[in-house]
Amino acid sequence: MTGIAVIMTVGVYGLVAGIVKLDDAGLHLSRKPAAGVLGRAQRGLGRGILLTAPWLMKGLSIAGTAAMFLVGGGILVHGVPAVHHLVEALAHRAAAALPGIGDAVGTLAPAAMNGVAGVIAGTLVFVVVQGVKRVLRSAGAAGHGINP
Repeated sequence: MTGIAVIMTVGVYGLVAGIVKLDDAGLHLSRKPAAGVLGRAQRGLGRGILLTAPWLMKGLSIAGTAAMFLVGGGILVHGVPAVHHLVEALAHRAAAALPGIGDAVGTLAPAAMNGVAGVIAGTLVFVVVQGVKRVLRSAGAAGHGINP
């Protein structure tokens, strides 16, 4: 189990490092001498990487944000037994009420509800943080010397 954990960790961090350095690799390839078919292919690949890397990064940031809401919401839902049981009951009801697609709905509904819980929790934290910032700013403006 430890070996698998080490391999997975190295693999994930290696993949992340590769993604971070993707634009450097694209720039390197795009500057290769265009001698022969291989050189032209490398330059074309480099230019393609440079064109697609920003789109990849944007897509990963959106997917990562969604994943954080899903995981965070799942942790919160599982941490409150009453909410966890409510989510499971709602998922079973949705699955039973929709013949033909009930199995898919029963599988996806808890994840969607976890995501909603994550968005609600994230919104509440954001509102509290913004409120604290306002209070600290007004306290600093009143001459208390607090500058957030």
